[in-house]
Amino acid sequence: MKNNYHTHSTFCDGKEPIDLFVQRASQLHYNQLGFSSHAPVPFENDFGIHEEAIPEYTATIHALQSQYPDLQLFCGLECDFIPGMTKPFSYFKNTFHLDYIIGGVHLVRQPHSDHIWFIDGSKREIYDFGLAEYFGGDVRKAVTTFWEQSFEMIETQQFDIIAHFDKIKMHNQKRFFTEEEDWYTKLADHCIELIRQKHLIVEINTRGIYKGRCPDYYPSDYLLKQVAHYHIPVVVSTDAHKSEELALGRDEAIEHLKSLGINYLMYIHNHQWEEYPII
Repeated sequence: MKNNYHTHSTFCDGKEPIDLFVQRASQLHYNQLGFSSHAPVPFENDFGIHEEAIPEYTATIHALQSQYPDLQLFCGLECDFIPGMTKPFSYFKNTFHLDYIIGGVHLVRQPHSDHIWFIDGSKREIYDFGLAEYFGGDVRKAVTTFWEQSFEMIETQQFDIIAHFDKIKMHNQKRFFTEEEDWYTKLADHCIELIRQKHLIVEINTRGIYKGRCPDYYPSDYLLKQVAHYHIPVVVSTDAHKSEELALGRDEAIEHLKSLGINYLMYIHNHQWEEYPII
């Protein structure tokens, strides 16, 4: 089984149209390919799909299915959760008849304010600006806000896969905090417990490594060992924004998972998530 469910095309911030990803997946002999455009958010941006474009997005994917009978195609969205601002994830899934939802936090809302701290993207200076401007440089307060927003997303939203759930580390690179600090591990541990309770699928995301933005996977080995211990279901995601990225780091990630005692991945079968062995 070869699959990827975290894929971004030109309908959002991806760099190539959907058909090129499908062609590449077919060349790679993939069994399944799912698209996950960034869902709309209620302010001007250059990364999310516009809601009025979602019908065209899903129709494009469905139209390509007949041309590639050996490759199952799926329609999803990667939904951002911003408290008090974004629509419920279930709205998108039910309104547009999506196959799955990936939930993630890329935009951290400062408490009691409309200021948004963008923790993603290629520019570290944007991360640093938000930390200084919105949180007064208090990294513990800022990072705690990220985790608490993630907790609220898990507890209140309906979705299938949690995206790169420790991505707060990406632009940090041990400059402001370390992942070994007690306050940080307590927050991360609580997130694992909520994921376990809600039966979410964790993705191991390879993009940080192949883009040179992070030396390890999302999530870190500390968290992946807990995923293995609690038998939390897993998918491998390349978070591809170009067709050439579809398989980047995938085989290495699978070998890494096996070294940690994770021997099964999830796939979609008859509209349900089921596991298959990777040994």
